[in-house]
Amino acid sequence: MPNRTKRYQESAAQIDKSRLYDPLEAIETVKKIANAKFDETVDLAVKLGVDPRHGDQMVRGVTPLPHGSGKKRRVAVFARGENAQAAEEAGADAVGAEDLVAKIQAGADKEFDVFLATPDVMGIVGRLGRVLTQRMPNPKAGTVTPDIARAVREVKTGGRVEFKVEKTGIVHMPIGKASYTVDQLRENFSAAIGAILKARPAAAKGHYLQQIVISSTMGPGLRIDTAAAARIADK
Repeated sequence: MPNRTKRYQESAAQIDKSRLYDPLEAIETVKKIANAKFDETVDLAVKLGVDPRHGDQMVRGVTPLPHGSGKKRRVAVFARGENAQAAEEAGADAVGAEDLVAKIQAGADKEFDVFLATPDVMGIVGRLGRVLTQRMPNPKAGTVTPDIARAVREVKTGGRVEFKVEKTGIVHMPIGKASYTVDQLRENFSAAIGAILKARPAAAKGHYLQQIVISSTMGPGLRIDTAAAARIADK
């Protein structure tokens, strides 16, 4: 067991680890016990009933959060001509084609958080597969799109969040900041769970939402009733 700080122990003492929380109560509690000296991120972790080792059970996607994630991200866009101009006007931090590919190959990938591309330049972007790995632009993740200006705006405002199931079958996703109102976090939570439910692969059998945990950056996790979470996502 790792050594826990006094602040963490005091926060943990305010929750009941033996019970499943209603989503709204969990959000209220997370806000209450988030007492770090910075604005903590509120994170969602969802254990799914899938085996990501099988391609037909992969879960990934992108969803807009009504109130954004609260995170500022640097965006690089692979595009040419009018699309490149549209990306620049939308606020992309870097835009280019062959020149941007060369820059990324030279080690500039660490300067950016998100990579977007238009379909017509994927022939050259494909060279970056080993460099970008999971950050590689992908149509299924919504990061390859002809509407590049919209994609840039969504990412830059923090409203667009990508998700992908890990090898352990867990999806991690930020849903806002502790400074958000309860209603803002509830609406973001609903959007996130709804997107995960819609991304359910046909090959997934049995109970899909197996466990949901919500926490702040420095706080303990609260287990959420999966049935209640699904009902909120349907509204």
